[in-house]
Amino acid sequence: MQLVLASASPRRAELLKKIGLDFIVRPAVTAEIIKPHLDLLEQVKGLALQKALAVAETLPAGLVIGADTIVVLGQEVLGKPDSREMAVQMLSRLSGQQHQVLTGVALVDSQSGQALSEVESTLVQFRTLTLEEITAYVNTGEPLDKAGAYGIQEKGAILVERIEGCYFNVVGLPLARLVRMLKQMGIEVHQSWR
Repeated sequence: MQLVLASASPRRAELLKKIGLDFIVRPAVTAEIIKPHLDLLEQVKGLALQKALAVAETLPAGLVIGADTIVVLGQEVLGKPDSREMAVQMLSRLSGQQHQVLTGVALVDSQSGQALSEVESTLVQFRTLTLEEITAYVNTGEPLDKAGAYGIQEKGAILVERIEGCYFNVVGLPLARLVRMLKQMGIEVHQSWR
């Protein structure tokens, strides 16, 4: 069955390639609105499913993978910063603090309509950062397209003191959970390694 990634994220595509999956990319065009007063786990799961369904509806066949990642500090969702100033502000707030990274993952079979959606949660502890360190990191341009204004898999790795949970979830796609979900849909990832 053809796998379809409903995301323009180069990080998600790279992760799928690392585990040997063959797929095509068809980014979903949907509104990503998080309402802080509602259950964040259900919302991020719903957004992932919304993305997968939007792409599945355009295909006669294929298994669509949708994902959505948010960074939560306390009860506040930190999205992608709109500017360097906002990135500095976000990173200053994350400095020395623990936050949660939630990724909703959804699979939709475009032919049968069968769907699965789940959420992975990882706790991330930042070390205490100086303004000089934050500014230098923001000046790399790396934080500007990432939720929470950092990428753990790149230069942002030096911001993180420790994590509890799935590392790949923080990158944007919890691979172990995805593999279990694919198995439920009849796809054994290790069979693609031949």
